[in-house]
Amino acid sequence: MTEHEFEKMVREHRGTIYTVCYMFSTDKDEVADLFQEILINLWKGSGTFRGESGLGTWIWKVSLNTCISYDRKQRIRPHTEPLSLDIDLFEDRDEGSRQVELLRGRISKLGPFDRAIVLLWLENLSYEEIGQIVGISAKNVSVRLVRIKEQLKNMR
Repeated sequence: MTEHEFEKMVREHRGTIYTVCYMFSTDKDEVADLFQEILINLWKGSGTFRGESGLGTWIWKVSLNTCISYDRKQRIRPHTEPLSLDIDLFEDRDEGSRQVELLRGRISKLGPFDRAIVLLWLENLSYEEIGQIVGISAKNVSVRLVRIKEQLKNMR
């Protein structure tokens, strides 16, 4: 893949990449780091992409695997809280925003693999596509989603 082809691919699929990054982090700097790490992995892997699946499927897979690996590494390190004095006076506080934030908070409590499945499901991918990306059967995707939905309902 040439540099020009790579740039075109990134432009066309940056929404997908950012969606995955924001599912794994809310910190803007961390999202930028994840995005950059995904681009590195896509560039490194571009020579091995054989076209057995669609380009979009491959990008989802690389993005999710990168974020899941990052998430695992973060769990090993001690957690630190960045000091932030920024206050957003224009932050949305309507009922819809609170519902979305509640759902996002619950999804973030799931394991990385289940988070990936929910993200792909929220992006309206078919069970077959989700299974292809995460490496399980479509039937297993269906079963896992039922369990994940029940888990989300029971969270407090």
